[in-house]
Amino acid sequence: MNHTEKIIWEIVEFHKNIEKWFQGKTENQENLYRKLLSGFPPEFKMLNGNGDTVTLSMLTDWLPTVFGKFPERTIQVENIEVNHTDYHGLATYTETQITGETVTRRASSAVFLLNEEKALWFHLIEKWL
Repeated sequence: MNHTEKIIWEIVEFHKNIEKWFQGKTENQENLYRKLLSGFPPEFKMLNGNGDTVTLSMLTDWLPTVFGKFPERTIQVENIEVNHTDYHGLATYTETQITGETVTRRASSAVFLLNEEKALWFHLIEKWL
């Protein structure tokens, strides 16, 4: 996989897995939990749509509280654009979450650290649309 493909794969796979997590659809919750977190280095930080900073430890603590909490939620990712060097990547995309009648959308920008195996989320910024 080239760097662009690694970044796109990471974005798509994470969102497929977080959708499963929200829905509670997995035969092995611990395995899915590990998959969700496998793309994040310890230094990961996120600025969410509300303007709050979320660290990796905060994310790891939050995930168990939302397992299976949204059985009808679907997540769509579109308009992925990627630029990268040999070591870093920047991706922008639009994420839509649908839960019953509620639709939320956010524009996201993510910086990735690149290595031979994969793209790791380093910093994520979300803005409500």
